[in-house]
This record gives sequence, C-alpha cells and structure tokens, in this order.
Amino acid sequence: MSTNIMTLPSLAPGRDIDAYLQTISHFPVLSADQEKELAERFYYQEDLEAARQLVISHLRFVAHIARSYKGYGLSQSDLIQEGNVGLMKAVKRFNPEVGVRLVSFAVHWIKAEMHEFILRNWRIVKVATTKSQRKLFFNLRSNKKRLAWLTESESQAIADDLGVPVAEVTRMEGRLSASDMAFDADDNDDEQGTAPVHFLASAAQDPADIVAAADLEMEQSERLTEGFATLDERSRDIVQKRWLTDKKATLHELAAEYGVSAERIRQLEKNAMKKLKKAIAA
Repeated sequence: MSTNIMTLPSLAPGRDIDAYLQTISHFPVLSADQEKELAERFYYQEDLEAARQLVISHLRFVAHIARSYKGYGLSQSDLIQEGNVGLMKAVKRFNPEVGVRLVSFAVHWIKAEMHEFILRNWRIVKVATTKSQRKLFFNLRSNKKRLAWLTESESQAIADDLGVPVAEVTRMEGRLSASDMAFDADDNDDEQGTAPVHFLASAAQDPADIVAAADLEMEQSERLTEGFATLDERSRDIVQKRWLTDKKATLHELAAEYGVSAERIRQLEKNAMKKLKKAIAA
C-alpha cells in the first residue's frame, strides 16, 4: 500500500492537556462492524477519510496508555503525541481480514513509540541501546528505593533477577547517577524531571514488565498474522467464526454452512489451531 497515513492531519495535544482530553472524549467509540467497514475501505481502497476516523476514534486509548508512564519526568502531551504516531503506524499496517480488533493490534505500536521516546529523552545519551539494557534501565530505576549507591549484595540480587552481569548493573547505575543534583529539581530547572526524586518507583505498573510484555506480544501478534496467512480460506473462516467474533458460531452451524459433519468442522478447527500455536511458538 503506497498511501502515507503519516501525512494525515491529526489532533496533537498542546499546552492545555485537559482541553485535549475533553475533546477526544467526544469522539464516538466504533462498533466491531463500523471498525471493520472503515478498515476495509482503507486497506482495499486507500480511503484516507476512513483511516482518519479509525485514528480519531482511538485517541482516547492512547491517552489512557500514556497515563501508565507517569514518573518519568516527561510531558504527558509529548507521550500522547508519540503514542498517536504509533497509532497511525498501526492503522497503516492493520489487516481487517485477520479478525482481531484494531485496539488489540495497535497497543503494541503505541507502547513501542512511547518506550522509544522515554529512552531517547532521558538525560543520559544512549542510556539503553539493546533489549536487555532497556529492561535493565526500567528495572534498575524502579528498584532504586533510595538515593545511595547500590550495595554489592543489592547489585548482585538485581543482576540475578534480570539475568545480566553485575558489571552491567553497576554501569547502568553510573549512567543514571552521572552527576550530582538537587533531590527535587526546581520547577524552572532546565533538567526538570531528571532529579533523583524521579528515580523512585512509580505507583504505576512496572514499565520494565510493560516493555518485556509488549515486545513478546508484538512478536506473537506478527507470528499469528503469518500463521493465519498459511491457512486455507475455509480453515481461516472457521477459526475466525469460532474464536474471533463477538457471537461465536457453533460446530453445527458451520457444518450446515459448509455441508459437512460437525466432527469434520471440529477436526479442521483442531488442525488450524495446531498450526497457529506452532507459528506463535516458533
């Protein structure tokens, strides 16, 4: 598809975040049928208006995810804007034939953009460049319950828990504590949000777990999509109607539709599910 959805006009939160949240709360939530119709228009006809409607109907979901990342000293407006970029990427790649709701597919892209934004804008340059370092970054930050340096036993415990060398824990701690600063930065300080007070654990869900889960879910989602593509049309239709719709079809209903026995439908379903599980576990 050649259409560049990233050029679509989108609502960007400005200084008045409350006004933005109020505005997006008025956008209607799409039903499954409405969402599928819009997704098909964009997927098959490159209808940008359909894509725009898909994006704006999910803006409130992006704002909801952004609230999970409080405590990083970063603007909620900026986090939301990055998440909106991830949402547009998800809409561009969404295949309505897979049979899942857009929100389930988009969450991985939204979180990925937010994670990258957090790491790019942390005051230490290139604080975490690999998947293991990113996990260490979030875990170490949430595990620093006090401002003093970690003891040898504390460093070893974190290293054992994350499966990384102790030296990597020490190196990351050095990056996070690279310079002395006031415990609670002044509101007008250029480095607001990077003071040691922000090293303390957030009350929100552990971001390290979010990162790891998002990475795993994205990989599994991609494998599931690839697995669906390997199924024949009848098997794909059976799985969708049995598992991926609001009103699930019975074996007997599908048997009548395809003119075969219910047992045959059960066998086809079982074989299809085996292939999908194998694709996810690959």
